[in-house]
This record gives sequence, C-alpha cells and structure tokens, in this order.
Amino acid sequence: MRTIRRLIYREVLAAVVFVAIGFLALFFFFDFVDELPNVSRGTDQYRLTQALAYVTLMIPAHLYELLPIAVLIGTIFVMARLAQSSEYTILRTSGLGPWRAMRTLLALGVIFTVLTFATGDYLAPVADRTAQLLKARLEGRISIGWTGAWLKERQPERTYSVNVGALTPEGDMKGVRIFESDRNGYMVSVTQAASAQFAPDGAWLLHQAERTEFPRQGSTLVRVERRMVPQLRWPTEISPEMVSVALLKPDRMSTIDLFQYIRHLEANQQTSQRYEIEFWRKVFYPLSCMVMVVLALPFAYLHFRTRGITGYVFGGVLIGISFFLLNNVFGYIGNLRNWQPWITAAAPGLIYTMLSLGAFGWLVLRR
Repeated sequence: MRTIRRLIYREVLAAVVFVAIGFLALFFFFDFVDELPNVSRGTDQYRLTQALAYVTLMIPAHLYELLPIAVLIGTIFVMARLAQSSEYTILRTSGLGPWRAMRTLLALGVIFTVLTFATGDYLAPVADRTAQLLKARLEGRISIGWTGAWLKERQPERTYSVNVGALTPEGDMKGVRIFESDRNGYMVSVTQAASAQFAPDGAWLLHQAERTEFPRQGSTLVRVERRMVPQLRWPTEISPEMVSVALLKPDRMSTIDLFQYIRHLEANQQTSQRYEIEFWRKVFYPLSCMVMVVLALPFAYLHFRTRGITGYVFGGVLIGISFFLLNNVFGYIGNLRNWQPWITAAAPGLIYTMLSLGAFGWLVLRR
C-alpha cells in the first residue's frame, strides 16, 4: 500500500501543480492586460515593471481561489487516466478497495486543505496588502470609494462615528472626520483633519485638525465653538488593522483579522453579516479540497476503452467552475436574505459533499 499511495500521490500532485500553473498563467495574463492602461500614469510614473510586480503579488489570492478547482481537475485527470490504461484495475486487484482508495485520497485532500488555508490566511493577505500599497503610488491613496470607510466606537460616556477617506502608501490616514455624540444622541463635537497618523500607544495624531464643539445646557444648544489645532491626539481603540480591514476587501483578510473586526462591530452595535459570511467562508472553503478528491474518485471506476478522457476532464472543469460560482452566489444571497452566516458559507460544500458521496455510492459501491 505504501507503493500504491506513493504512486497516486505523485501523479495527483504533478497534475494539480500543472493545472494550477495553467490557471495562474491565464489569470496573470488577464490581470496584466487590465493593468496596461495604467502604465505611465500618475506622479511616480507607473512603469511596466511596477505593473508586473503588482500582477505578481495578486497570484497568491488567485491561487487560494483556484486550488480546490485545480485539485478536482488534477485528480479527475489522474483517476481517469489510471482507469483508461487499466492501471487502476491492477491496483484494485492488489488490494486497493473503494474505502481504502477514499482514505488515500482524503489524506491527500488534507494536505491540500492545509495548503489552501495557509495560502488564504497568511500568504494572500500579505501579498494583497503589499500590492495595494504599490498600486497606491499611482493613485496616491487606498480607498473603497468616494465616501471612504466608516467605523464606530462606543465609550462609557461618548459614541464616536469615524470616517476615514483613504490610506496613503505609507500607512497614514487622509480625510479623517470624527463625529462625537453623548449618551442621549446629541452631537457634542465634529473633528476634521486632512491627515492623521497612528501613535505607538494606539492613539490617533490628527494634523491640522478643525474641531467644532456644540456645548449644551440640558437639551438646549448654547453656542457653537470652532478652533484650529495644529496637532490633536485622540485616544481610541480603533487599531490600524481595523482601518485596513474597513478599506480592503473582506475576502482578502486573514481569519484572525476578520474575527477581531466582527467583534469590534458587534461591540459597537453595527451589522457584521457580510464579514461573518466571509469569516465562515474562510473556515469552510479550504475543506472543499477534501470534497473535490472524493468527487473525483468515481472517475476511476468508469470505462474508457471506446472513449477518451477529454470529455470527462472537461466535465471536471465545469463542475469546478459551478462550485466556484455557487460559492459566490450563496454569499450574495445569504447577505441579502440575512441567512445564518455559517449555513451560507457551508451550503456549497455540503451540496457537493452529498453529490460526491451519492456518486461514490451509486457508481462505486453498487456497480
């Protein structure tokens, strides 16, 4: 069995690597073509080498998205080829029964699961953040739109609504607005600053801040006071990671960052449905590699004497694309319909798990 496992692992690993490289090359080409109009634009002259570096830094994110599909296609190709050459028949007569074959592929699926999780949780967030900072040299900022990102913080006596327009390539904030209200909901002050920095102790250092205060006697507004402050220190628990999370796409964040940001939103009574769905997708998506290897196992029990394996490999491509589309569609529908986040994230994997087990039971065990 050790020799059989070594044979299957070597063939599947080689096929998965080949498929992954092919997909990544295709995405690299599309991303590079998309970046060509931005070349030679901006103050720092966004050159061809910078465009190549930016597209290269996007590869880990694509690898995270494509690994389950590559695992499915690569495993289908190997299983179908072994069946076509009658090698799998020899392996079956050597003691490779259906359940032992499933355990062998599941062990390989665990390896791909760990690789997918490590890529999506450690490599892709760092590479994506570096790519965004590189791209910011062209646009001069990192932002999610004209309105920027909104954050909220509740303190014992005050509630702060914070708007950050953008992040600079150096990690500083631009276009900061802080709206302060008391426990009764009355506006206490509005602070605006063209730029701000994160102090070592966690506070924000607002530069050229304009502070407008609204002192009251009970519920009656007494006057409006406005003053300019060259530098204003604002103590807060909103960390640089939270600001980055709010300005970057949630699917490009690590699981820990998502979990901390969700807790921050819940503590400040803000909706966190979108981020909870992405969190659970981060948990369940790597496990889809195990589903894919089980889904590919029935292809080893098909007969290919009169037909080639090209059609079956193409079918595997369609199955992988359908899983990718279903995973994204369920995320949007769950967010709109306010479904349970973990059910929304786990539903595609559960559907394909039932399909793979059904195909395994009908084609392998019964026939």
